[in-house]
Amino acid sequence: MTYLNITEVESGVTSLAAAFPNTSDLVELPEPSVEGRTCHALRIGIHTLVPKPTAVLIGGAHAREWGSCEILVNLAADLLHAHAGGTGLAYGGTHFTADQVRSILEGLDLVVFPLVNPDGRHYSQTVVDGWRRNRNPAQSGGNPDAVGVDLNRNFDFLFDFRTAFHPLAPVRVSDDPADPNQTYQGPSPFSEPETRNVRWLLDQFVRTRWFVDVHSYTQKMLYVWGDDNSQSDDPNRNFQNPAFDGKRGLKDDQLYAEFIPKTDHDDSAVLAERFCKALKGVRGVEYTPEPSFDLYPTCGTSDDYTFARHIVHPNGNKILAFTIEWGMDFHPPWSEMKKIVLDVDAGLVQFCLTALP
Repeated sequence: MTYLNITEVESGVTSLAAAFPNTSDLVELPEPSVEGRTCHALRIGIHTLVPKPTAVLIGGAHAREWGSCEILVNLAADLLHAHAGGTGLAYGGTHFTADQVRSILEGLDLVVFPLVNPDGRHYSQTVVDGWRRNRNPAQSGGNPDAVGVDLNRNFDFLFDFRTAFHPLAPVRVSDDPADPNQTYQGPSPFSEPETRNVRWLLDQFVRTRWFVDVHSYTQKMLYVWGDDNSQSDDPNRNFQNPAFDGKRGLKDDQLYAEFIPKTDHDDSAVLAERFCKALKGVRGVEYTPEPSFDLYPTCGTSDDYTFARHIVHPNGNKILAFTIEWGMDFHPPWSEMKKIVLDVDAGLVQFCLTALP
């Protein structure tokens, strides 16, 4: 086996739904990609009369990060096969019992969306392997290097970065379609059908309590916030307060830090730490749990947007949001990627167990 192409990713999702009709449902995303491809997610869990909390896991937003799709397809297959067979799961030195597998499917609904950006992945696997964005040509002006939007800068969180951030903040985003780092945010939040599909999932599964976006690389498990350091002392210092425009994004300064309730910060840290501990148990690889800002300042990302939803819309449910940065290469040799899949899936199974009510 090697990396899956986009047809194989879709086939993996649809085949699992067909093979396990009692414990999974195929979810068709409402909007085709820019090039007209229809995407699917998979809901995993035992149907119950009492609604269950949901975890939404997505991958493949950045085209060149090939292994994210394999991680999520393999996770879905492992959980469904183990539950059907009444067995546990073993990932190297990390083991889960049959009872633990059953508790996940009985206690949670998992929504797994392995391939957010099929057009970009296809282009990366067949034309330019370092391609990061989607394939929207709308803002390119005919320049092939200006095609596409960085989907993980297209979410509605501090999108007007020139206003929100300090002019010296090294925020990883651009409003130039020809940006050589491929971090062009797009003309407006949710301008892309691929990010609107992710938003639709969060709207559709109203009991979502956890969100994980699978990326590479740097061997980290990140949690909010990404725009600045986190703090739990001053609720007035928050992304909705224009008084702090022009002050965000600098490390080790006194100008700004993003408010998060201490319980949310601590709960996020525990989930990230348990993920990393289970992952390390597979073969000794160390991942670091830390706020996203510790990596570098960002805006328009899926995790910050997802957590911010309940603040912007107080009647909505709170979703603790995370980003995995697996491995140390965008597409390592498959012999290594197979091991990374096991590492990360062990962490994700433990993440689900930790999240259980």
